[in-house]
Amino acid sequence: MTGRESAGGSMVVEPGARPGTVLAVVAVVQFMVSLDLSVVNVGLPEIAAGLGFSAVGLTWVIHAYALTFGGLLLLGGKAADRYGRRRVLLFGLGLFGLASLAGGFALEPGHLVAARAVQGIGAAALAPAALALLTTTFPTGKARVRAFGVWSAMNAAGGALGVLIGGVLTEYVSWRWVMFVSVPMAACALALAWRGIVDGPPTARGGRPDVLGAVLVTAGMTLLVFGVVRTDQYAWTSPVTLTTLAVAAALLAAFVHVERTTAREPLIRLGLFANRSVAGANAYNLLVGAAMAAAFYFVSLYLQQVLGTGPALTGIMFLPFALGVVAGSVLAVRLGYRLAPRTLLVIGGLLTATGFAWFSLISPDGAFTTDILGPSIVASVGFGLCLGPVVSTATAGVAPHEIGIASGLLNSSRQIGASLGLAVLGTAAHHRTGPIVTPEALNDGYALGLTLGAALLVTAVLVALTVLRRTSPPSRAEPADDREPLPARIDRRSTG
Repeated sequence: MTGRESAGGSMVVEPGARPGTVLAVVAVVQFMVSLDLSVVNVGLPEIAAGLGFSAVGLTWVIHAYALTFGGLLLLGGKAADRYGRRRVLLFGLGLFGLASLAGGFALEPGHLVAARAVQGIGAAALAPAALALLTTTFPTGKARVRAFGVWSAMNAAGGALGVLIGGVLTEYVSWRWVMFVSVPMAACALALAWRGIVDGPPTARGGRPDVLGAVLVTAGMTLLVFGVVRTDQYAWTSPVTLTTLAVAAALLAAFVHVERTTAREPLIRLGLFANRSVAGANAYNLLVGAAMAAAFYFVSLYLQQVLGTGPALTGIMFLPFALGVVAGSVLAVRLGYRLAPRTLLVIGGLLTATGFAWFSLISPDGAFTTDILGPSIVASVGFGLCLGPVVSTATAGVAPHEIGIASGLLNSSRQIGASLGLAVLGTAAHHRTGPIVTPEALNDGYALGLTLGAALLVTAVLVALTVLRRTSPPSRAEPADDREPLPARIDRRSTG
């Protein structure tokens, strides 16, 4: 059964709904969008050689996806609430699959970057719609904990296994298959959603969504990343960099102004950030996303460019990380009835930070067993512990008609964090490496980037401790006819 909440706070059942199908579709969707964030990492050297990317231009294969994904997720969440989650999900899946197919046939750098950007637009539509469907299908109790456990495991597995899949495809088939691989997954999810998902009426009514706001925030974030990335050519204090960053700041300020004054339906109600769970979870998620995206990039390049490992073997070396994240996600489900979400976020963040600090001890003459395996296990289990609790926290106490936008905001913070983290930490690593590129110099740059990633994770833990309230662990069995609204139950359990 798929439930939606009535005005009185009770659950209304949608006839013909199939929770198993909803969970299967959401699992495929989350695996696919997470996979596309990491699947290109190992193939970047081959992509550069095949299409003629410059060193700076190559990073836009990652940025184009992350920025359009993150920048338009708020619009995707609003559209899901306004026009129906099933409809928006189907549109996003179709667009994502077509963009993946086009990217595999790219002949020039601009073609691939454009395809990655369109992939991001499709992901921005389907990801919040899928997560909102999951939230309303499994509203409370043990089923909700398990559903979010599956979601977090697929989220983690997609990001981690993307490196393995990308390495194998790049070495034994072609780098083009890192784009083609998403086509059958999108088609499978589309078929399941078309036949098996029954959506209720749209939860939000009103004016047209604020497209101008979406354009402003996406353009502002793109210029911000562009300005940071180009500091390898123009110093931070140069007129070019200062002007770029000033325009980016002006666009982001204009976005805030538009959201406060628009006659259309705002992209996001700024008052949503008054909810400490929403604000704290998104700040935490942004910092973790920044650290993780940069770590994947640095470790992948360390293995290939410092230790001389091939793409396929590099991908295999990420397998312990993938398994550790899944193990951490399963452990989070088991601990979810004993520990509050905030506690799991703190423990997971500290474990991941410890793993990153261990990663920063890499050396030019290192080896997989001494420099990669141990920190991979520690960091991955910690990361897995964070995934489910941060989603549950970010949607706690949110009104039913804003669940889609809250889901989009959470995904947005992660993707924007990924792009900003890669830009800032990548730039810092590049400056540490210097103009003369040797394995030793590259090692020093990557080690610095991983150290800064550990610092970001410690900051995320401080956010969890200072912003999020203390709550009790969820009950193993909440009454199905409990008429008390979810926000009230959450506030009642709060002790801080």
